[in-house]
Amino acid sequence: MMYTLTMISVILPVVVLIGFLLDQLLGDPRRWPHPVVGIGKVISILEHHLNQGAPEVRRRNGVLLTFLVVGGTYLLTWVVVLGANVLHPLLGLGVSVYFVFTSLAGKSLLDAGQSVLLPLQHCDLSEARLRLSWLVSRDTDNLTEAEIVRGTIETLAENFVDGILSPLLYAALGGAPLAMAFKAISTLDSMVGYRNDRYEEFGWFSARTDDWANYVPARLSVFLLLLAGWLRRMPVRQAYRIWRRDASGHPSPNGGNPESIVAGLLGVQLGGINIYHGKPHHRAEMGDVLHPVNALDIVRCRHLVRTATWLSLLPALIIAYLI
Repeated sequence: MMYTLTMISVILPVVVLIGFLLDQLLGDPRRWPHPVVGIGKVISILEHHLNQGAPEVRRRNGVLLTFLVVGGTYLLTWVVVLGANVLHPLLGLGVSVYFVFTSLAGKSLLDAGQSVLLPLQHCDLSEARLRLSWLVSRDTDNLTEAEIVRGTIETLAENFVDGILSPLLYAALGGAPLAMAFKAISTLDSMVGYRNDRYEEFGWFSARTDDWANYVPARLSVFLLLLAGWLRRMPVRQAYRIWRRDASGHPSPNGGNPESIVAGLLGVQLGGINIYHGKPHHRAEMGDVLHPVNALDIVRCRHLVRTATWLSLLPALIIAYLI
């Protein structure tokens, strides 16, 4: 039996649901093969060969890199799912589920927040700084407890979009191939989408592609986080006001949406001075200082993101059913 469009429309909601539940249950098992690792290795190899020459050459090569990695990931995933389905429809279903499962980071994101919270609760700032350094690109060696908490909340808020909501929606729109194509975009941005001497020209298109891919999900996250906040009896009107006032100040066209909402719901201020490679950089403040940030805010933020994650499943299933 061939992998037809009719079959995709029938099994897609099932694939999305099972992939989501597996992510919530298992997270990211370290010993399991992960497609993103392979994507990262391919990017490293291509970057070594393409990120050379004059700035205009590197700029063109950066566009080529994005098309090769994203297009290749989509095509390879489609071929693998098709081949599995030719062997047996249940095998095709299982392979599709596995790809969608590995594209999501719901449990692992919450686990990352918990990994920073635990040493904070034991007053071990050194360990908390170390664990935060695994999650962010800023320097963490000299952060205060409040700065550690702020960095953790910002990570949870921003990654709710590109780690959970976006891949879930793309899986609903186009199954495993589109979900993995999005992961390729996200991986490219995390590896080459930096504004420094090495990647300013080469990584510009990868960074812009990531902005475009997350544009709609980031704005949908506003509604989902507000709904999650309402369910958790948080100040929704205050959060909406903060979003209207502060979201556009974020350096990313997308990041300000979830971060400003979370800041408003928690009653804290995010943003401020971050240190990158020893140099201070100012990120626009979001939210009002209704209370100083503390470890309890990580707990509240994890609950908020968990609720919003489960709420995200509903629009994904509706999209998958209608496709």
